[in-house]
Amino acid sequence: MSIIIDLKTIKSIVEKVDVVAAMKEGFIQYSNGNTVVPPVGELLFEDPPGDVHIKYGYIKKDDFYVIKIASGFYENTKLGISSSQGLMLLFNQKTGQLECVLLDEGHLTNIRTAAAGSLAVKHFAPSPIKAVGIIGTGVQAKLQLLQLQENNPCKTVWLWGRNKANAQELKTELGPDFEVHLADRPGEVARNANVIFTTTAAKNPLLQAEDIQPGTLIVAVGSDTHTKQELESAILEKADWVIADSIPQSKNRGEIYQALKAGAITEKKVVELGKAIQDSNLQGTPSDQVIVVDLTGVAVQDIMIAAAVYSSFQKQNKQGC
Repeated sequence: MSIIIDLKTIKSIVEKVDVVAAMKEGFIQYSNGNTVVPPVGELLFEDPPGDVHIKYGYIKKDDFYVIKIASGFYENTKLGISSSQGLMLLFNQKTGQLECVLLDEGHLTNIRTAAAGSLAVKHFAPSPIKAVGIIGTGVQAKLQLLQLQENNPCKTVWLWGRNKANAQELKTELGPDFEVHLADRPGEVARNANVIFTTTAAKNPLLQAEDIQPGTLIVAVGSDTHTKQELESAILEKADWVIADSIPQSKNRGEIYQALKAGAITEKKVVELGKAIQDSNLQGTPSDQVIVVDLTGVAVQDIMIAAAVYSSFQKQNKQGC
């Protein structure tokens, strides 16, 4: 009989899971060719604006395969509900039986995305991190900053949001533990921070190449379809390293797709994240280098976090018997 795990239980479980370690293992398995991950299924909506992603796959010789449906409807906040929605389905890889339904309402997608950003910072951030830059004021803006604190704590933040009231609200929500500066322009964030997260659904670049200082890591999170773009393509041309969570996906979505389409870079410049974190030559890179990590979201992340939550749930139940 299939198990249904609700959001409250999922939240209590995932707090105890080392999601950054899970993402690292997942990306390594993916880049080493040990996974089956088909192209993303996608629905795009205009009125109201939103997108739905269907991501699915499995790690070879593992226990499960996973199908994830996650959406982002960006005007949901006007209705008092989260912009992120969805669920994950976990099936037995040997029999096809449905083992578990994770009614996470998009929460696990948010957590695994933030964990991937933290993984990128852990391996490729300049040292020291003088300030963290955040472009955007939504769920990922907050989660990327909070997840970062576990491995690379930095309390100085430069924040820009299109809606100033939302930016002020996020500053207030972060509280006195953070020294948050509200920027008037995205470029002001880039001039004051050497680790920058871009977390918006922008369709036109917010950061320009002239804004980026030497010794900066940019983790691009928001651009996960072929219509979105937060970085001027010249930034990727300027970068010393361009890292994709998935090279196949980067050919039709995200910042790398936009830069390839513009002719600013070629595929030869792109290295995959799972390979990069295994390459000692990329660790401890010179402090003046510019690195762009383009996170479009890969099904292997969903596989890893869904399996981890289900495994933890089973262990808790056994202990409680």
